[in-house]
Amino acid sequence: MDVPIIAAEVPAYAHPGDAGADLVAAEAVHLAPGQRALVGTGVRIALPEGYAAFVLPRSGLAAKHGITIVNAPGTIDAGYRGEIKVALLNTDAAEAYDVEPGARIAQLVVMPVPRARFVPVDELPASVRGDGGFGSTGYQQTGVSA
Repeated sequence: MDVPIIAAEVPAYAHPGDAGADLVAAEAVHLAPGQRALVGTGVRIALPEGYAAFVLPRSGLAAKHGITIVNAPGTIDAGYRGEIKVALLNTDAAEAYDVEPGARIAQLVVMPVPRARFVPVDELPASVRGDGGFGSTGYQQTGVSA
């Protein structure tokens, strides 16, 4: 699928088969412990109707430096034509992190997104899960023998 793009550095897939293309910072940002910042990428895209792009954290930044994305996944709608910016958060309690221009800061995943038609009803069909929400499946696997 072709995606029209305006960018000084086009997002690239690091390996064959990767789902996410790397987004890089277009500006320098200093993230103190616990600080968040909106970091520009210089990327603008035109997604076809029926598609969306999702901005996801990079696992290496998260594991090594505690850098994540506040609103992960960030959603880029097909009609949006502005610059893609990434809301980075430094979760490290002690160490600051410096983002340099050209640093890989996030991944961009493009996916088809069907348009839902919401149909009002008086009751929903039953399911195994029912209305069980947060933590409803428990925290430990049961029935496991040692």
